[in-house]
Amino acid sequence: MKVKTLVDIIGAEFYTGVPDSQLKALCNYLIDRHGTDPAHHIIAANEGNCTALAAGYHLATGRIPVVYMQNSGEGNIINPVASLLDEHVYGIPVVFIIGWRGEPGIHDEPQHVYQGEVTLKLLEDMNISAFVIGKDTTDAEAEAAMEKFKTELTEGRSVAFVIRKGALSDSPSVEYRNDHTMIREEIIHHITAVSGEDPVVSTTGKASRELFEIREANGQSHKYDFLTVGSMGHSSSIALGVALNKPGVRTWCIDGDGAALMHMGAMAVIGNYKPDNLIHIVINNEAHETVGGMPTVAGSADMTKVAEACGYPHTVTVEDYESLDRELELARDRGELSFIEVKCGIGAREDLGRPTTTARQNKELFMDYLHG
Repeated sequence: MKVKTLVDIIGAEFYTGVPDSQLKALCNYLIDRHGTDPAHHIIAANEGNCTALAAGYHLATGRIPVVYMQNSGEGNIINPVASLLDEHVYGIPVVFIIGWRGEPGIHDEPQHVYQGEVTLKLLEDMNISAFVIGKDTTDAEAEAAMEKFKTELTEGRSVAFVIRKGALSDSPSVEYRNDHTMIREEIIHHITAVSGEDPVVSTTGKASRELFEIREANGQSHKYDFLTVGSMGHSSSIALGVALNKPGVRTWCIDGDGAALMHMGAMAVIGNYKPDNLIHIVINNEAHETVGGMPTVAGSADMTKVAEACGYPHTVTVEDYESLDRELELARDRGELSFIEVKCGIGAREDLGRPTTTARQNKELFMDYLHG
């Protein structure tokens, strides 16, 4: 189905969401047509944030908003759906568009497998009627589904279009870039050179994939690294849990701007406890690069001031490799909680691979190393 056809069938004027590679055609269409004009399109920090924002839009306009997301975001919407949107509470209608990663029978990464199995069940449990769109879905079938949905929306209930892999076509060509010159994989090379044999917790997406390949290229063990798959936004909390319970072990967290924004409250908790053995690095390319490159709001937010306000005693932004090396070494040697924001360009190698160990193997290697 052409993405414009789906947009026309839904007929909404306002979209908000968190980008998803399976919805790249929709994401590119929205950027191409609206950019991030807040009257029509807002890329939010997390899916619960989107849902509440959509509720505010409906309260102010009386119109039906659309929230788009990967199915991994269903967990983030459960609370606002059940306690805000639901017809037993305020009865605020929303159209959800959900990319179905990990659909049963379709090969996908391990973090998507169980989420894929329960995607439709979670919607059913939240009393959200769903219509699945695949490559063979006709325009007439989607139109008929939307007609049925209109009754439910009028009654204050939410509905969902669940999008199978490859179901949406005719994606506009959009170039995502910024003016920063540093490359994320090279940044991670510099981090591993300074972190040595210290444990590293890395965020979901390409950063962890690059870290894995760097260890391979260096002939190093993967025991030093916890490669966070899924659970976007939680790597810094995982690292905090490690640091607090291994007080004599210096711990590094390689985070991303989209992830840090998604659950920014974690920084306040870290700043409160101030573990002197934690170094928190946010590689900021101002983009959701792993799922396509759509912008985050980290281009306009001052991440170091956020960290400082949260209680981090040392915060700094770097924009070149010489400054990066200097700040990494200072953080390594000072013995206090440190925050380093690294400004980064958008882009990765075309042949970037994926970890060849399973998530369970990664966990066991990492735990054996920590407990050894």
